[in-house]
Amino acid sequence: MELLVLYHDGSESVGPLGSTMSQGIIKEEILRDDLKYYFMSPCEKYRARRQLPWKLGVQILKIIMITSQLILFGLNNQLVVSYKEENAMTFKNLFLKDYSGVDEDDYSVALYSQQAVYDSLFYVLDQYRQLGRLSVGPISYAEEDGKLLPLVICKEYYKRGNVEPSDDAYDIDAQLEKGLSISRSLFNLKESTCKQCAHMSYRTVIYFLLRCLFLQITFDNQCHSGKIKIFLDIDALSSACKNWTISGTAQKNTHYLLVFDGFVILVCLTSAVLCTRSIVLAVKLLQRFSRFFRENYNHKVCETDKKEFLNGWYVLVIVSDAMAIVGSILKMEIQAKSLTSYDVCSIFLGTSTLMVWVGVIRYLGYFQKYNVLILTMKTAFPKVIRFCCCAGMIYLGYTFCGWIVLGPYHEKFEGLSRVAESLFSLVNGDDMYTTFAQLKDKNSLVWLFSRVYLYSFISLFIYMVLSLFIALITDAYDTIKNYQKNGFPMTDLQRFLREQKDFPPSEEGSEMDTETGMGHPALCCCSRAPSNDDIILIS
Repeated sequence: MELLVLYHDGSESVGPLGSTMSQGIIKEEILRDDLKYYFMSPCEKYRARRQLPWKLGVQILKIIMITSQLILFGLNNQLVVSYKEENAMTFKNLFLKDYSGVDEDDYSVALYSQQAVYDSLFYVLDQYRQLGRLSVGPISYAEEDGKLLPLVICKEYYKRGNVEPSDDAYDIDAQLEKGLSISRSLFNLKESTCKQCAHMSYRTVIYFLLRCLFLQITFDNQCHSGKIKIFLDIDALSSACKNWTISGTAQKNTHYLLVFDGFVILVCLTSAVLCTRSIVLAVKLLQRFSRFFRENYNHKVCETDKKEFLNGWYVLVIVSDAMAIVGSILKMEIQAKSLTSYDVCSIFLGTSTLMVWVGVIRYLGYFQKYNVLILTMKTAFPKVIRFCCCAGMIYLGYTFCGWIVLGPYHEKFEGLSRVAESLFSLVNGDDMYTTFAQLKDKNSLVWLFSRVYLYSFISLFIYMVLSLFIALITDAYDTIKNYQKNGFPMTDLQRFLREQKDFPPSEEGSEMDTETGMGHPALCCCSRAPSNDDIILIS
């Protein structure tokens, strides 16, 4: 008010022109004060106007609550996953004859004789008949309208197949056909049907439904190598409980957790509203600043200054709040036995927690020493992305080459995803000797190629690509340290806050901004000189 009175008193003696000039000065000072206040840290805002940092308090509370919620759900989810894994082990021991308790590679059991195939098929069917008397768990047959759901045997075979190895005669029509054998009773499975399935040309699948469980047992002979692999796959058909009653401490804990999840949703909604309000205020402030520059200096605000008002941290917080709200709702439905989407809920809660903790970096950025890491990452990010694109082309070339050449001879190169993972491990120095030693040396040409392939990849990526990658980040760090020592490049916004009147012509995307990343918002928080602490931009 003292400033307004001063300008008003001065305007009485200078006439209409002086009054217009004084009003322009008042508007400029008000805009400057609003800009300074917007870019202050929460502590500086409290010291300036005694306004409590509500967003900071809400974020701290949200971090504690979301992390606690994640831990509680994670412990419960681990129990569910363990239950499914133990179920799978139970059915392998119940239905697979001579199962050792440990899977052989990606399959459970291997068969090498016709009699073993017969015995394994009969064993599955016999165990299915007396399942209720065998299992120690609460397992029962699935029913529909009071009737047992059938056990189905599906045989896949070639449309025509006649092989005479002694005469080198092969007459095969590779088109696959399917034959189904459905048993609607536990005791009418005929031995002839089982033997017919044992003489399979391609694959036989037995599948049936139990209460909330779907089992599929596959006898795989597609390679025709004399080795039949048996796979057992189990899928838990989770469904909401119709009639359930829980009494005692567990019921009370469920009620407490539901109240806690509701409070988490309330805190996340508050956080999202506050951040949305800040974004709206920032947009309005940018419009005022742009209009002032255009009217008073005939000057267009550059893109660098516009980005100062677009705070990406607020967007990150809003997205994390939305995911936390969705995850909390799913968690409440799971606890109320209305949904069983554990995996979907864990994805939402895990991603929201990740974003919440990443958002903490914003508040560390208010301190100059801690902010070095943030500035270095932002400055190096464009160069790192371009470098990774170039290195990725070489990496993909090695991936395809390793898969097609070494795939048949090395288990780590059997699939494209496994090749990519193995090469990434080699780049980080993991399993080097194992990768070299596990290659089968029966083929001398492939063995020699593998040595050239592995040595060239390791030398290229460890000694050259990684070194250049580190050099890019080191260069960005040196740039930031130099700017902290000698001062960051000045922008029109900073000159305005420092009450400078000379604004050079704006250049869209100067070379300095492009190469160093100084055009990114919040990079000016470390550009202050000790004498200008009151006009520092921190977004």
